[in-house]
Amino acid sequence: MKRIYLSIAGIIALIPLFSLQKADDWTPLLDKNLSQWENYLSYEHQLNYNGKIPVDATGNPMAPIGYNKDTRKVFSVIDDPAGPILHVSGEIYGCLFTRQEFENYHLRLQVKWGKRKYVPRLDKLRDSGILYHSIGEAGAEYWRSWMLSQEFQIMEGHMGDFWCQANSAIDIRSFPSEGSMSRVADEKQPFGTLKQGGDGFCMRSGNYESPAGEWTTLELICFRGKSLHIVNGHVVMILQNSRYITPTGQEVPMTKGKIQLQSEAAEVFYRAIQIKPLANMPKQYEHLFL
Repeated sequence: MKRIYLSIAGIIALIPLFSLQKADDWTPLLDKNLSQWENYLSYEHQLNYNGKIPVDATGNPMAPIGYNKDTRKVFSVIDDPAGPILHVSGEIYGCLFTRQEFENYHLRLQVKWGKRKYVPRLDKLRDSGILYHSIGEAGAEYWRSWMLSQEFQIMEGHMGDFWCQANSAIDIRSFPSEGSMSRVADEKQPFGTLKQGGDGFCMRSGNYESPAGEWTTLELICFRGKSLHIVNGHVVMILQNSRYITPTGQEVPMTKGKIQLQSEAAEVFYRAIQIKPLANMPKQYEHLFL
């Protein structure tokens, strides 16, 4: 697959933008040209999708659209007087991902749902997500659309849930699953492991999403393998020991990577996407990991 990369000068210009800035300095990640992002588009998934590579009418495997070939404007920017707004149409599975990798940071943004939904989610809740510590090539997981990563779920009624993506693993303060019931985050519970082949999903501790049509503020704090999912100021998930598992069973720390925003069959808008470096876990959250 053909990739489009920044020039050496462009890469050098990005390095001091984040890694050398002072703590508490917010860097905007969104502009009218999406200059800090690339994109990947996978497939227009159908209702009968089973995790395998889709085939055409003759039964031959289909190729994904690929990197930086967004001719249908799945990802576009609205020039709003209050600042740029990212519009994700959702009609094709894929992601917008940062050119730069990030480690030890505080990310915040606002999100609001659009009206359109697409197959295979016409009768399902609107869905998107922030994928962090993203490494490797896109298309590594079940939907063949995203990189190996950890997911901060963005979904109607489920803002702040967690999903493993591909062979990622992490520990979350949560009630354990039982039968068909999933894990549920709770700050008073011990850390339990989530990974593919076991518990790969955990529900947020509470619903703090804004009413329909209003913006919801999301924050993601990542520091040395620990992370927090925060919705409208409420911590809804406490996570630590971020890692991925190799085919031989080796566990490898996963503490930095690119940030992906999902296109997942639902129209969604993002604005005020900002990031700042962290020298320490913010003091008000330290006790959550004791």
